[in-house]
Amino acid sequence: MGGLISAYAVMEFPNVFGGAGCVSTHWPIAGGIVEDYVATHVPAPGRHRFYFDYGTEAIDAQYEPYQKRVDAAMRARGYRPGVDMVSHRYLGAAHNEAAWRDRIEVPLVFLLRP
Repeated sequence: MGGLISAYAVMEFPNVFGGAGCVSTHWPIAGGIVEDYVATHVPAPGRHRFYFDYGTEAIDAQYEPYQKRVDAAMRARGYRPGVDMVSHRYLGAAHNEAAWRDRIEVPLVFLLRP
């Protein structure tokens, strides 16, 4: 649930947190209620960055439709792909530490670049 709590932290405390690394985020929780929350609570773009990703195997195989709706909500709010938000789909990646280790540099570079 680290991806969810990271996104929540930025949305609830935008003056404290500048970015969220949401890796294999479990969007399906509570029937997708989090999507509505994102649409109404994401801070205005310009000072924050959001990184999202998911795999296509195991539990991650459920995430794509939710992630697409979250991405659309972010774009509707003014977030620009590649600028202040990133969303990646990793073919063959599962929901486990080995998969996350293999791609950890991607969110870190995006979130920590000047």
